[in-house]
Amino acid sequence: MSETALEHDHMTGRVWKFDSDISTDVLSPGQYAVDPVEVRKLHVLESVNPEFAPNVQPGDIVVAGSNFGCGSSRETAAENLRALGVACVVAESFARIFMRNAVAVGLPVIVCKGVHDSFSDGDTAKVVLSEGSVTNIDTGTSLVGDSLPAEMRDILAAGGILNVLQSQSE
Repeated sequence: MSETALEHDHMTGRVWKFDSDISTDVLSPGQYAVDPVEVRKLHVLESVNPEFAPNVQPGDIVVAGSNFGCGSSRETAAENLRALGVACVVAESFARIFMRNAVAVGLPVIVCKGVHDSFSDGDTAKVVLSEGSVTNIDTGTSLVGDSLPAEMRDILAAGGILNVLQSQSE
């Protein structure tokens, strides 16, 4: 399997491509909001791509257009992707609250202009968090997006903000 951001700064994985304006409502459908994560994760993106939740593999990478994670402030949207084993989400842009929630739960996110047009479903992506670089291994296309600050990478490496806070209180 692919290396995950929780283990390393570099990751390589199969791409699942989505368009713009993927809302928290499709990442975490409301009718499952109070269910345990094991149930919630089965319904991630089912209205956009019913094959995603049953077939995504740990280490896979989501590539999307602009405004990923728009809508409500459901922290479960990022939690569900992480529970499925998604290694990273790379998008043209993110809704601010989704980006904050993703880092808080330990899900790496990278803003990278041009990424949507540079990948197809099933391509292999290599992401380097500290550089903000994203490479399509199949086509050779390399892009440089926004690198994550060291503080955010530290939170991701710890598995999320709760783990950081717990380690500080020990």
